[in-house]
Formats: sequence, C-alpha cells, structure tokens
Amino acid sequence: MTQQHIRVLLAKPGLDGHDQGAKIVVRAMMDAGFEVIYTGLRQTPEAVARIALEEDVDVIALSSMAGSHLPFCGKLKPLLEANGLGDKLWLIGGNLPAQDHAALRALGFKGIFPSGSRLDAITDFIRAHVGSAS
Repeated sequence: MTQQHIRVLLAKPGLDGHDQGAKIVVRAMMDAGFEVIYTGLRQTPEAVARIALEEDVDVIALSSMAGSHLPFCGKLKPLLEANGLGDKLWLIGGNLPAQDHAALRALGFKGIFPSGSRLDAITDFIRAHVGSAS
C-alpha cells in the first residue's frame, strides 16, 4: 500500500478542548501524503467508531491532552472491535504519562506518541505499520 492510499482518522476525545497540536499533526500527515479526516473537538467513543467505519480508514488516531485517555480508550476498544475495526492501526498522542503506556498498548494502541514526539516519527510509524496492525 502506498502512502497516497493511507487514510487516517484523527479525533479529539471527550471534553478535550486543546486542538492546536492535533492540527499540526494533521498538517504533517497531509504533507506526508496521507488522506486525513479530522473530526474536530469533543468526540464520543461512539462517534469515533462510526466515523472510522463510514470513512473506511486505515488508521484510527486520537489526540488527547485532557487526561481522560484511559477511560475513553477503554470505551472505544469494544466499539472498534464490534465494527470490525480491530485490524486497523490504532494510535494515540498527547499528554500521555509513561505509566499509562502499557495500559494503552494492552487496549490495542500500537503507536503511542507523547507530547513533543517528532512529526516524522509519527508519519514513519504509520508507513511502517499500515497493513500489519494485527
């Protein structure tokens, strides 16, 4: 699969109102040749799962700065799986304390990018893992 065909959903979960970083990541992904669907702020787990299914994305990415990533991801995982999206590449970035990384991986998030991660690290990770997310 070439990078031009990689479709990414980037969502802002819950009450998180901080979207400047997400917009920078969206721009970097677009510059890398990905097609990006950005949901905007305050998405529910149900909305993220529905949009991912409707848009037939390869990557489901979250940008979380508000500290609610574990409960949100815990609700999102069964919705993604119920919609047949368990084989997609799941990523999360933002304010993600190191002590939460193992729990996020256990929930199925293959890519974890704390604040300050390099943009090319994110896009390179996507290129390397799309098609091998399972």
